[in-house]
Amino acid sequence: MAQLALNRFQTETLEVTTSEQTVYTTPTGYTAIVLYAHITNHGSVSSTVTMKHIRSSTETEIINDANVPINDALVPITGKLVLETNDSIKISSSDDNTLKVILSILETAN
Repeated sequence: MAQLALNRFQTETLEVTTSEQTVYTTPTGYTAIVLYAHITNHGSVSSTVTMKHIRSSTETEIINDANVPINDALVPITGKLVLETNDSIKISSSDDNTLKVILSILETAN
């Protein structure tokens, strides 16, 4: 069996839509730390965004309907967020194709 890398850095990006999408899921055998999250409005209208942490059947809003003005950005996580195996980050917006999200993540083998 191949051994898991001890530490690996990941960058996840996504064009946010009105449908809830999974930005990231912690893989089996890893714990992850979200080091940075950034949501940018590159559209022509002000949009709202909701970002959630999902563990099993428990959904916890990180931000809920937060406004992201035109040509501006939002940093939804001001500290670090620890994710266990199979935890997910999901996101949705009030408008299609106006917001982009980027996550910087450190995965560590369990």
